[in-house]
Amino acid sequence: MFDSRQLAGELIRRARQEGGLSQAELARRAGMPRSVLNAYEHHHRQPGVDALARIAQAVGMEVRLEPPLDRVDPARAGRILVQVLDLAEALPNRQRGRLAYPSLKALGS
Repeated sequence: MFDSRQLAGELIRRARQEGGLSQAELARRAGMPRSVLNAYEHHHRQPGVDALARIAQAVGMEVRLEPPLDRVDPARAGRILVQVLDLAEALPNRQRGRLAYPSLKALGS
């Protein structure tokens, strides 16, 4: 596994390999020396946004900045939770017998 400082180099290497390109060919397409691309892939240098965009374009990709998908809006989540709880209270309540499983208190003794 790699740390965040190695992320750009790892992404460049994977994109290059998935595109079936050599370092020399990708560097030529991206308009940079092969030695620079090699330094990015081996985590000796960190590419800037411009370099990443050129490399991505050279392999048929693009660089976009988007908010994370797992971001949760607490206010919206709270409203949804209230709606779910209101819906649960509106459902008919069916009394059930006791569960056949031992209680947690009995297990802890």
